[in-house]
Amino acid sequence: MAKITILTPCYNEEDNIMELWQQIRGITAQIKEHEFVHMFIDNASTDSTPARIRELCQRDSNVKAIFNTRNFGHIRSPVYGLLNAPGDAVILMASDLQDPPELIPEYLEKWKQGAKVVMAVKNESEESPLFFFARKCFYSLIAKISDIKLIKNFTGTGLYDRNVLDTIKGIDDPYPYFRGLIADLGFPSAVVHFKQPVRKRGFTKNNFYTLYDMAMLGIINHSRIPLRLATLIGFLMSGLSLFLAFAYLIAKLFFWEIFPTGIAPLLIAVFFFSAIQLFFIGIIGEYIGTILTQVQKRPLVIERERLNF
Repeated sequence: MAKITILTPCYNEEDNIMELWQQIRGITAQIKEHEFVHMFIDNASTDSTPARIRELCQRDSNVKAIFNTRNFGHIRSPVYGLLNAPGDAVILMASDLQDPPELIPEYLEKWKQGAKVVMAVKNESEESPLFFFARKCFYSLIAKISDIKLIKNFTGTGLYDRNVLDTIKGIDDPYPYFRGLIADLGFPSAVVHFKQPVRKRGFTKNNFYTLYDMAMLGIINHSRIPLRLATLIGFLMSGLSLFLAFAYLIAKLFFWEIFPTGIAPLLIAVFFFSAIQLFFIGIIGEYIGTILTQVQKRPLVIERERLNF
């Protein structure tokens, strides 16, 4: 009998924890050929989420929990949970009820058919059309510029075989772009499509910074195009500047009295080239920051406590 862990990362989700546990328990109780464990990893929540997880651990011996010493972010904590979850396979499922537990039997069926990774891909969403469109544009952009083939609209939710997780543990990446890492490893995979429901309770913990962080992490880790684009634009701009300089010189020589050089073109050119330089300095800084993170080799998460392990 294979052992399956349902992993739920959470941060300030006191309104959703109990219902999620009940829904998952109701679905897994109908699947007799597997043994299930529900594991929570709490990212130092400031509401009653830890208390509710402790209550679940007391009520159900198949519920396990890891409590972090502080909030280690939306990238590191879920990956740490995956790498420390027991079982032959781990199903990652968000705590906000936007990852439908009804997909669990479909994940397991794909896994039994030989897929080492089963990816949940949201083709539709009941969230704000503007946010969904922005996410879709990002996934399309990163898929086009990436050095590897990435799955569009793959959120990270899905099933991961033990062999996949052991391989990732050996890579020891302190700040991984998990979706890209999965694609880079190339294990046999399958896709399950779903429509993401709207969040019923609480507020999303994602903001502009967290979304920007995820976007830049995906681009920097899986594409060299921004660096090469900086070189290409540098060549083009230098050529354009030389052409305009000659054009201004010739125009002034032939029309000395009536052609004013003016200060406006100079100011526009200075501000334009300064903006281009600052943009690509920022891009280079992102790459250097990623290198620094890799060199420091800090742990993904520091644990404060474990329950029912």
